[in-house]
Amino acid sequence: MEPRGLGFQVLSGFEIDDRAIGPTPARWNDVDPHRTAEWDVLMLLLAHVVGAPFGWSGQQEGRLVNNIVPSPGHETEQTGASSTVLLEPHTEDAFHPGRCHFLLLGGMRNHDRIGTTISSVREVELEPAEFVELASATVPILPDASYETNPAAGVPTAVPGANALALPTLWVGEDGLCLRYDPAYTPLGTAPERYRRAYARLSDELARHARTISLDAGEVLMIDNDVIVHGRVPFTPRYDGTDRWLKRINVRVPGRHRPPAEDFEDGYGEDVVDPSGVHPIYSVRSASR
Repeated sequence: MEPRGLGFQVLSGFEIDDRAIGPTPARWNDVDPHRTAEWDVLMLLLAHVVGAPFGWSGQQEGRLVNNIVPSPGHETEQTGASSTVLLEPHTEDAFHPGRCHFLLLGGMRNHDRIGTTISSVREVELEPAEFVELASATVPILPDASYETNPAAGVPTAVPGANALALPTLWVGEDGLCLRYDPAYTPLGTAPERYRRAYARLSDELARHARTISLDAGEVLMIDNDVIVHGRVPFTPRYDGTDRWLKRINVRVPGRHRPPAEDFEDGYGEDVVDPSGVHPIYSVRSASR
């Protein structure tokens, strides 16, 4: 991915046998791993080209390759298991200092051409005063609902706790403007009016520059998680085994820098699963046990 680029790339040319992978599961843990093992390995190989793949202890049992499918009972959540609502544009795992640098989304099935939305912060236009507001640590970002069952999480997702640190939304990285953005889990009601106005302007700009990518089976969308926010258009699930199905991998890039203040965040107690042992959060917490 080119420096100072928009922050995304679509890889194509891979083939998936629609019958061989089996029906789209109703839940992420209903997947038959033997039927998708070849694709899981391919996704992991691609991830290792970019950096080091990792998982989360409180999400999908710590698996490195996640399955993103519409699930009954989760239709209106702001998580990957939703369907009938717009999945708002967001930074992946924005609440955590150990969030991925790159996110890989692999298309397994998408007969209905359901779109993944992406927007690049490198295209937004803000006034200097708006940038100053959004670069200040004003409000926290809370863990999303997919982490609610994690007993290690230090703060409930719905209510900001006393140890919920305020975070900047924008910063300037080594190759340009970066962001950390998740409006669905940001308690903006606690922020000053001028900050809310700047945040709304950023949201409008991201919407103005939004693109929609309908990932076909065998295509992989690679997202720079510091530059791109992603979401999904609403759709009506059938739950008949033919619904949209993606694979997801989080990737860290050793040596890539973020604001130093992130070193003091605890990520609400959420630990990473990293077989390679190179993830900084993994290394520190493992050494302390």
